[in-house]
Order: sequence, then C-alpha cells, then structure tokens
Amino acid sequence: MLPRLVDRACGAAGMERWRVQVTAGLVGRVVEIGFGSGLNVEHYPKEVEVVLAVEPAELARKLAKKRIERSGVEVVHVGLDGQSIPLDDASCDSALATFTLCTVPDAPQVLAEIRRVLRPGGSFHFLEHGLSPDTHVARWQRRLEPLQRSLADGCHLTREPLALVAEAGFTLEWSEQRYARGPKPWSYFTMGVATKP
Repeated sequence: MLPRLVDRACGAAGMERWRVQVTAGLVGRVVEIGFGSGLNVEHYPKEVEVVLAVEPAELARKLAKKRIERSGVEVVHVGLDGQSIPLDDASCDSALATFTLCTVPDAPQVLAEIRRVLRPGGSFHFLEHGLSPDTHVARWQRRLEPLQRSLADGCHLTREPLALVAEAGFTLEWSEQRYARGPKPWSYFTMGVATKP
C-alpha cells in the first residue's frame, strides 16, 4: 500500500518542475537510488543511455513498468538496497536520488555507495525534504518525526541533505532550498548537484 501512497504524494501537481530541474544534466550510465514508481523517467535528458535502478519495493517496480515502456529509456533494476549497490567502482557517470535520503536507514552509507560507483567527476543529483531553518517549523518536525517514521516506512523529517552530501565527500556545485506547496513540516525541499572529486 505504501508505494501507491508515495506514488500519489510524490507525483502530485507541482512536483514535475522539481523533477525536471533535478534531472537536468544527467548523462550516460545513471544509477538511481530509490527509483520508486518511476516518477523521474519521463524527465530524463536524451543524454541518458541507461538507468540502473535500485528499489526494494516490488509494487513500486510494477507501478513503474508502464512509465518505463512509454519513455523508451532503458531501465535495468540492479538491486534492492542503496546501502550495498551491486555495481563496480567508478562504473556510473551520474547518480540520482529523489526523496530517498530521508527514508534509508543509513544515509551516510548510501552516499558512500553512490560515491563509490560514480566515476571521478561524475555528478550526483538530489531532491529531498528535510529540516526547516524556521525554528517553529523545525520544532513541529521534531515532534512529528516519531509518528512519521512509524507510518511512512522510516521517513525522517529532520535530516539535512546538504550536510549529509558534504560529509560524504562530494563537492557541491549548486543547490536550492525553499518551501514547496503543502504543509511546512513536509515541504522544505533541498535540491542540488554535487560531484565526486
């Protein structure tokens, strides 16, 4: 049931422009962590040769099937766990994660794996929700997080994507942080591109 709810929530009106922006610049062999129901598929640039999808939920993979068929992009499901990506070192040109770092049990380990499979100079594109800089909103996020984690498959409201990416050893090329539409505890978004030195 959860993959269907995530598909609706993350595929809501207004999300497309975020996805268009975060996928811009992806090239070659792309590893996508938290592929989900394929909501990014229609936005991949023509420079993408193949997408190596990592996704644990079988239902999400089924929901993605029609989107993949319509797109014509080659998508190969290569694994279930972003904490252990079954790809060779430096074998990918780009990496993508959208609304994934909030949910994985060990975000630093996932980022270490992304860094490992990226070639030097390869780009990591990410779109995440996280801790608001507004004290009042952040207070509510901390209050709501235990319930959120229980109901939403471990999803955190208080992770800080830019700090996680920097701590993983990436070089940040650009980022944008602001509220999207919706209740503020869930809608403080961080989008960015970082490279592997």
